[in-house]
Parts: sequence; C-alpha cells; structure tokens
Amino acid sequence: MPENDVMTNKERFLTALQGGTPDRVPIFDFAFNEASIIKVGEHFTANLPELKPFVDCTPVEMRHYFDVYIRIVEALDLDAMVIIFTAGGQRVGQGNDRFQDDFGTTFMLSEHGDPFPVAGPLQTAGDLGRLVLPDPEPYFGIFDYVRARLPERALIFCVPGPFKFSWNLMGSMENLLLAYGMQPDICLDAARLTTDYIKTLINLSIDHGTDAILLDGDVAAQKTTLMSPAHYRKFLKPYHRECVACAHARNIPIFKHTDGNFWPVMDDFLELGFDGLHPIQPQCMDIDEVKEYVDGRVSLLGNIDCSHLLPHGTETEVVASVRERVASLAPSGGYILSSSNTIHPGCNPANVIAMFRAARQFGNYPIAIT
Repeated sequence: MPENDVMTNKERFLTALQGGTPDRVPIFDFAFNEASIIKVGEHFTANLPELKPFVDCTPVEMRHYFDVYIRIVEALDLDAMVIIFTAGGQRVGQGNDRFQDDFGTTFMLSEHGDPFPVAGPLQTAGDLGRLVLPDPEPYFGIFDYVRARLPERALIFCVPGPFKFSWNLMGSMENLLLAYGMQPDICLDAARLTTDYIKTLINLSIDHGTDAILLDGDVAAQKTTLMSPAHYRKFLKPYHRECVACAHARNIPIFKHTDGNFWPVMDDFLELGFDGLHPIQPQCMDIDEVKEYVDGRVSLLGNIDCSHLLPHGTETEVVASVRERVASLAPSGGYILSSSNTIHPGCNPANVIAMFRAARQFGNYPIAIT
C-alpha cells in the first residue's frame, strides 16, 4: 500500500482481519453493554437513555441505546461495530432477575455483564423433536438500522457458536459438558440443530450487509480448554468447519472468540481456516508467542487487559500497554486492537477512551515504535 493512501474504516478493518497491512492499526471492541454505553457515551453526548436491561427496552428505547453506541463509534473513530444476535425475551418468574428468550432458554440478569442461562428447553432426546426454532429474519431490525447509519465502517455480526448455542438450550455449560460423557448422542444432535440455524443466520446477515462474522462461545478457561481436545474434535470441530465454510462460500471473513488458554486446540483452529482469533486473554496466553506460532496464518484481535488494567489502571498505564502491543504485534500487519474481552460495566470509561486514542497515536504505518 502506498504510504500516503488513506483507507476507509471498513477497508482498514477487513485488510487487517485478512492478514494484510492497512494504513493504521484498526480498532474496535466486541461489545458495550447497557451500563458501559451510558458510561462511555456521557463523554460525547448528553442525550442518554434511561439505564435498563435491553430485554425491558421498547423498540424506540433500543434505538436510543444504539444511537449512543453509534455516537461512541464515531467519536472514537472505531473501524468496526459488532451487532450480537439476540432472540427477543420477556420477563418470567416472581423475581426481577430472569427472562426467557424466544428459544425457551431462561437467563438470569447480572449487573456485571452478560445474562447467563439457568434453564433450557433441551433436557432429553425427546425434547429435540419438540423444539421449534424461531424465524430469524425479524431479529435483524437493529442490524439494518446500524448498517444504514454506518455505511463506511465494518459491521460485524456475532452469532453464538454451536457450543454456546447448545449450552444455552441445555440450561448451562455444565449441563452440556456433563452430557458429552453421559449423553453424547443428544450433544451431537444439538450441535447439528444449532449449526444449521447458525448457518442460516450467517447467510441472512450477509444478505443484510454484514462485513464479517464473529463466532462466539468460549472453549477454554484460565488453565486449559473446557473440554479435552478429543471432545472438541468430536463435538465441535466438524461444526466449526461448517460455519467457516458457510461464511467463506460468500467471501465473508469469520473470526473466533474464546477467552482462556486454547493452546490445546490452536492447531485445530488454524486448520479450520478462521480468519482471526479474539481476544488472546493476557492472563492465559502470551500474545507474542501466539503471533510467532501462527506466523501470519491468522490475524489476532484484542489483548488489552479488561480484567485489571481498564477497570483499575491509570490512563498512563493504559497508553503504555497499547504502545507495547502495537510495537510488538502490528508491524507485519494482521493485528486489530481491542480489549481482552468487552467493555464491561467495570471498565473505567476514561481508560477505554485512552486505549482507543493511544491506538490512533501509535498505530500509523509504517510502525515506528522501537
């Protein structure tokens, strides 16, 4: 690329995601939730929504949240924005902390981040035949709204991978992992059912104008993978392969999100042909070692610590971390900067802003940091 060429935000993000060298290091983040949209957004606008869970928002209130989210993207000049697939929801039970989505999974709300499943419709093999998955087309309203508002930025559609989708349907990750040993057939049937639906979502999102697919669902914890490599290769890898092939058949890149230490299945991810790996959690994996190992076969996204640094560090420490990451990862291309997970409610908004602004300060190619 000629030194003076300037890319659009979308071109910049997609160039790096596919292993190339853009004009400057792209920046984005996986997600901002309700509280973090307001906390960061108040630095750029006074027109803020009332803080409430998305499940309780009317369509007008939901658009208000996304108006502020879009304002953050524009003010910080993020190169991409993620839209996470969600399947509706309504309050259930006697308390004020649970809702059920349109698949029949009951979630508990949390002030600290994502809701988590506590009950699901899939418990026995007989439940599979009674499970009717909803038409996904009506869930693309917000996606279309954002696509129209941000035509020059990369819009990423996040779908739950077959592991996360299956554990939601079964009511918890623990239920699914136990079933790997005790009810393997139902696990394979659930993987088949969810993968077919995921592929429908991928194709629909491309029809609606997505630029990249993010396949969600952790497969690892702090020390190692959540399942053995043998179980990964039996219960997940064939279905991941289908998801990658589905996106690539439409010439759309797809990258994998997982926290934790996924070294035991790193070669599997590379073989499958994911275009990127996100977010290389710094407490679990050394991203410089990962960079050396993958040797340009896959792009890397993330790694700015959101467990301790973004919530509790100083702006000076954040800037130093960004400078270090850019210096070590960006010179050969294929690196996109973001937090090590999401902009969750515990993140200090001043540190979030400092992270993105520092990436713009240091991230121009050719990278000159020594």
